[in-house]
Amino acid sequence: MKNRTLTLFSTTLLIFSLLIVTSISCSKEKSDGTTNNAEQEAISATTAESDAEAEIIYNGIFDDVMGNGDDVGMAGTGWYGRSTTSTTRPTDRVTACYTLTVTHLNASNLFPVRVVLDFGTTGCQGPDGHIRRGKIITEYSSRLIVPGATAETSFENFYFDSIKVQGIHKITNTSSPVNTQPLSRSFKFEVIDGKLTRPSGNYIEWRSTKTITQTEGLITPDRPIDDIFRIEGSSRGKAQRGNLLVAWESSIVEPLIKRFLCRWIVKGKIKMVRLNTSSNDAWVATLDFGNGATPPPCDNQATLTVNGRSRQITLP
Repeated sequence: MKNRTLTLFSTTLLIFSLLIVTSISCSKEKSDGTTNNAEQEAISATTAESDAEAEIIYNGIFDDVMGNGDDVGMAGTGWYGRSTTSTTRPTDRVTACYTLTVTHLNASNLFPVRVVLDFGTTGCQGPDGHIRRGKIITEYSSRLIVPGATAETSFENFYFDSIKVQGIHKITNTSSPVNTQPLSRSFKFEVIDGKLTRPSGNYIEWRSTKTITQTEGLITPDRPIDDIFRIEGSSRGKAQRGNLLVAWESSIVEPLIKRFLCRWIVKGKIKMVRLNTSSNDAWVATLDFGNGATPPPCDNQATLTVNGRSRQITLP
């Protein structure tokens, strides 16, 4: 699995922040679910932007946990970690503003091992332009390319820009044993009791479970051009923004299909609905990446439908 596999969520789910761009005043959500149009649009905007923000931050951590070096993950998949021979992102790797500490928890064995990424107290700017400070602490049961291996991550005074990051991030290699047929490679990753808090006191509480499965290209590990991946899963969150409090659930209703050679998703649908409302509620938001034409087009276009109205959008 190559580095683009692991960064696709941050790219694709960023588009949720485009769901609503109207600026409106927010009032507290009514417990009986009866809100006017302005309130409904405020709820949709908060829901979309909050889910996107959580996806971006926690999936960036997924990349870096996977990329902490060949001995625990896959070097070259993250911006931080030990040196890599990867030719895909060598210039992206940050080398000066953080420290990395490796501790073997059993002196007689390589695993389990604890890896600490310490960005210090003043902050470390990554190639993505974001400032990180504090510590990301990960314990690996084995190298993450081994079926059954796990990596559990916690945070110590960790900030992404001004946002405090909390919770547990867990990756499990759910691939079939290496000697089974057909070959497969998949990862389950979970965010447990995640919380993102801004200096204003506004926050996002978030739980997520997703799976990345490689469906093509397994027999040619050194030839990424034929790699294709399927993404499935869901998330649930609650956000406070000013005096607005809203809870929602987001689910991939048609598996997302990602080709290594294409930056964007080429097929699949994501649906987001406010909790305590009908799944057929008019304010459900759906993003359609395409119908999977053969060959599927590689473009940055998708169809967004909110409140029964559809429009074409351009993905970042």
